[in-house]
Amino acid sequence: MRFQFRGTRGSLSVPGSSTVKYGGNTTCIEVRSDADELIILDAGTGIRELGLELAGNMPVKCHLFVSHTHWDHIQGVPFFVPMFVSGNELIIYGPPDPLTMTGIESVLAKQMEYPHFPVRVSELQADISYETLSDGQTVDLGFAKVSTILMNHPAMAFGCKIECDGKTLFFTGDHEPFYNIYDQGDEDFEDYEKIVCERNRGIVDFIRGVDVFIADAQYTEEEYELKKGWGHSSFERTLTLARDAEVGKTYLTHHETTRTDEEIDAIDARLQEQWKDSGMDFYMAREGEMLQI
Repeated sequence: MRFQFRGTRGSLSVPGSSTVKYGGNTTCIEVRSDADELIILDAGTGIRELGLELAGNMPVKCHLFVSHTHWDHIQGVPFFVPMFVSGNELIIYGPPDPLTMTGIESVLAKQMEYPHFPVRVSELQADISYETLSDGQTVDLGFAKVSTILMNHPAMAFGCKIECDGKTLFFTGDHEPFYNIYDQGDEDFEDYEKIVCERNRGIVDFIRGVDVFIADAQYTEEEYELKKGWGHSSFERTLTLARDAEVGKTYLTHHETTRTDEEIDAIDARLQEQWKDSGMDFYMAREGEMLQI
């Protein structure tokens, strides 16, 4: 199994001279089996270039897993060229709309409705099917198994664990560690603390020992304290999760929109120094980088 970061940016795409090294496209990860079967994780703006490459070798069959339906994770869907061409097959998996409890297909169709986009889903020519996911579900693709776990984000969001070719990869999507919303001394603090610990422990157990851990680490610890509740983690908290779960390699992604390449380099250097005796093997995710597991 191998994978390539097609988009590593969070919230908003930021092309420009200051984001060349780590990338300016929003979240998208290409995953390939040893036999070259294709899984795509999220459909941010990074999926556009992937689609252009796939168009040169059609027909295309791929499985697209959408962690959640915030725009930075789905905004590339209308620009994914294989969807417009007859003979291609695309299976899209994702969470339901928690407000209307409609399926993933209705959520994705909304961004292609008038007046937001000139081409409607009904006009797409590829063979497109949908599967709405649930917590704890395992999808057997034949060449791989993809299992879900509910993460902590201000939208229904699933982390995905891929088991393929004897290797495992886990992608958090967007995730903030569960935390207690009550203060010590409040009547509900102790009961809620038990729930928080159970949920955090469940994620650790779910990802324990995976070969590759790709995780939301948008903020520094100082930034996180100002943005608690926004649904994203800090570098330090993500690395702590990776250490507790005894994962193989960790890739920190969903880079903050305003962060330049030089600033990411500086954070990486600081973290590598601080964690040098931990035995951790971690990297900043870089757009375009193809990696073998």
